[in-house]
Amino acid sequence: MPFSLGRTLSALTHHHPTNPAHLKMASSSLSPLHPEVRLIPRLSHHRGHADHGWLKTFHTFSFAVYYDPKFEGFGSLRVINEDRVEPGEGFGTHPHREMEIFSYIVAGELEHKDSMGNTEIMKRGDVQMTSAGTGIRHSEYNRNNKDQVHFLQIWLLPNQSRLTPKYYTRHFTDAEKRDTLLKVVAPVDAPDAKDEREGTGPTPVHAQLSVYASILSPGKTITHTFPEPAAGQPARKAFVHVIQTSGYNVKAANGAKVQLNGGLELSEGDGAFAGAAGGEKIQIENNGDRDAEVLVFDLE
Repeated sequence: MPFSLGRTLSALTHHHPTNPAHLKMASSSLSPLHPEVRLIPRLSHHRGHADHGWLKTFHTFSFAVYYDPKFEGFGSLRVINEDRVEPGEGFGTHPHREMEIFSYIVAGELEHKDSMGNTEIMKRGDVQMTSAGTGIRHSEYNRNNKDQVHFLQIWLLPNQSRLTPKYYTRHFTDAEKRDTLLKVVAPVDAPDAKDEREGTGPTPVHAQLSVYASILSPGKTITHTFPEPAAGQPARKAFVHVIQTSGYNVKAANGAKVQLNGGLELSEGDGAFAGAAGGEKIQIENNGDRDAEVLVFDLE
């Protein structure tokens, strides 16, 4: 898989030698509370960024004209874009295939329309997932004439090809996310993932990936435990992302603050890659003065 950082985390987990530059970057992010967990920061102002007027976007991984060979993907993850679309603007009809695509709505309203006949206005708390499979066409617009829409769009590779395209939506309240890790995305074969267009529980995806969401109050702590890998499968890894809820900011991150395992501190827009053996933990503490909205991606 064409991503050196994933290999770096694997090497860190298993104590094998790897690229010296990556070792240097990783060694600065040891975890005082859980030293077996290696954390590699992905700072907000180091992400790819574009301001098209109608669209302001940050790219965690290489996307469109932004390219960094160190950040081409992470496990099955290929895209984490944090987008803001102006009123009356949006992405015109365009094709996708062989990709799992979901949107996590932070604020505002986003209209989704696709070639499967789905039309829906999504709002804060909604997660919409399209399994593109053999191919779909869709558009995404901010039909609101007053307010910007802020959302994360996430793409991942499916674990099988030529799937029949499918569409799912779920809604999760702020109260459900308060000071806990709420699973909002899970593998389609997980017991709590229902293969239903609309329903309760996490949104199903055709990948060994789960996503947890939290709205963490000041002074509160949540903990993610790395699951034991299945027999013959690689060790799990994670990516933690702090959503930029206080407003658009292209400079060094500010706003809400969290601390991972008593060491690495992240602010809004920042993220961190993590690698560890099964049973190890990532402790996320809100050490700031306002709510922090956090996503945790757990994947092979």
